[in-house]
Amino acid sequence: MEKTPYKVEKLPHHEQQELCHTRAPYRQGRKLTAVKVYTINDESPHLIVSGVPTPNYTSELKKKFTPYGEIKEFHVISGYECEAFTEAVHVHYARIQSARIAKKFLDGFNFFGGVLHIFYAPELESLTETRHKLFHRRRDIAIRIKRHKEDPTNPEIDPFQPELELDDKMPIKRKKKRVADIVQGK
Repeated sequence: MEKTPYKVEKLPHHEQQELCHTRAPYRQGRKLTAVKVYTINDESPHLIVSGVPTPNYTSELKKKFTPYGEIKEFHVISGYECEAFTEAVHVHYARIQSARIAKKFLDGFNFFGGVLHIFYAPELESLTETRHKLFHRRRDIAIRIKRHKEDPTNPEIDPFQPELELDDKMPIKRKKKRVADIVQGK
């Protein structure tokens, strides 16, 4: 497995947060999680995986990450601060959605006796990748807004308005449908 050609330093957002114990029971899932909010600037197709055992298990790790999407790069990060006998790996997905799904399912995964910690690394993005990410986010939001406006169940755009204004004195006359009229096309 190749080593990364660049230096990656440990930043504050790389630290794993403590689990939230004060969340209301109805909001808590089956397992405790940390509460962290990600904006589009915080998310990235670049992931750093720490807690990978030092013996060369990177091929097995790559097999774990490939079902979630196309991987552009997969490197061991040299010189990254980790626990003893573990190393860090840089995974670069082609799509940001693939990185989101991989992070969701593999963060906290028990891998050969060690627990994987996966986090986004937006500092590894190039300027063009950041522009591309923000452009696609704007496009996705515009599509969602358009779908919302066209949704027939949206009460804001489809309020009920009767076709005729009826007086209280005016009786409503309806013509009964008969089977014979339906067959004849009346």
